[in-house]
Amino acid sequence: MRDWFFATVFLIVFAEVAEAQQRFACDTLVVSGNPEYPPLLWQSSQVPGQLVGAVPELLQEIAAPLGLRVEVRNIGSWARVQRQAAQGEIDLVAGAFRTPERQAYLDYVLPPMISLETSVWVPRSREFTYQGWPSLRNKKGCTLINNSFGALFDQYALEFLNIDGVRSIEQSFRMAKAGRVDYVLYEQLQGQVKLARLGLDDEFVALGPVVSREGLFFASPKRSPCNNGVMREAFASRLAKLVDNGRVLELVSEYGQKYRVGSL
Repeated sequence: MRDWFFATVFLIVFAEVAEAQQRFACDTLVVSGNPEYPPLLWQSSQVPGQLVGAVPELLQEIAAPLGLRVEVRNIGSWARVQRQAAQGEIDLVAGAFRTPERQAYLDYVLPPMISLETSVWVPRSREFTYQGWPSLRNKKGCTLINNSFGALFDQYALEFLNIDGVRSIEQSFRMAKAGRVDYVLYEQLQGQVKLARLGLDDEFVALGPVVSREGLFFASPKRSPCNNGVMREAFASRLAKLVDNGRVLELVSEYGQKYRVGSL
């Protein structure tokens, strides 16, 4: 009787997974994102080529009940991730702000996994008065190549600000420390853990008010063969439950500590 019970359960689960795979068009999603985004996503110091963080863990908790597998790949810089997404060479972008340019090639999954505030980071020894975006005129900033901080700020920066794009945020902070730029644009959450890991947390301060506050989304490239409405709807439903019950914030806290101590 017991063997019959377990065989029945196995057949039910197998049938549900097979149905999900048929509905979703793919049974595996190739995922990538910004490798400079702790505690959400970063390059493992122990396994070369692997991305770790709160987002890969969150993805497993979303995908497993749907019968989907995820492969979170480190394919290079954030700029390269966006290029491959536009070409449909990956199936999911694990964390992107919504901009008009990206909406041309990405279908955003609601709700956002988290909302993030972006700050102006400066060396404590060279603080300046910051009262809003116009305070950055006639100063030189730095951030990651192809980074976005919301459509409104992006447009303002394009017209009025001088901001260099570099491949790693460590480079940005070291340029600011050396006096080569006046400030670094970076998210507050990521800046806190990144500076702590670098041993620079006492040397930089985030000026207020924040530059922007934007929702961070999963997004499916329009050209991915795995992207369909059924998959996005099922994914969104599972994501909403994990956002509502506070699981996302738990993972952010857990992986923030892991990043600080370099355990992954």
